[in-house]
Amino acid sequence: MSDVLDIENAEEFEVDEDGDQGLVKLKERARTRKGRGFGSDDRPDRKDKGRYEAVEDASGDEPGPQRSVEGWILFVTGVHEEAQEEDIQNKFADFGEIKNLHLNLDRRTGFLKGYALVEYEMFKEAQAALDALNGGDILGQTISVDWCFGKGPRKTKKDRRRR
Repeated sequence: MSDVLDIENAEEFEVDEDGDQGLVKLKERARTRKGRGFGSDDRPDRKDKGRYEAVEDASGDEPGPQRSVEGWILFVTGVHEEAQEEDIQNKFADFGEIKNLHLNLDRRTGFLKGYALVEYEMFKEAQAALDALNGGDILGQTISVDWCFGKGPRKTKKDRRRR
């Protein structure tokens, strides 16, 4: 790692006969820092470290589905390995506009891994698709549909015990 010599209020130093006086003043104003980062206390861009954006939700602590940053995502499992994107698109497009559709493939075989992620912009569209297609079938195989993100159980004062 490299050392950095940081001089506060740098100005010209006069050198006397011996040169010692200017060197002493220089050492008084200099600060040696080692390593990366030099601490986050003096960098304004590091002060908010650890603060992240959050998705605000009006329903509060109620358990249930959680909206992602871009929309409402459904997790579809039990998808036939030979299903194509069009098969899933045709099945789920009846309930609203699909914003995004992810089908992950197995690298070795090239077939689907057995699940899909379907994203809707509106909650009502996603809820209608979930209610209608949970337990339905694609290419003769039964699929199950659930929310991709959930809020979890309601938090109570008993859950906030110190450990």
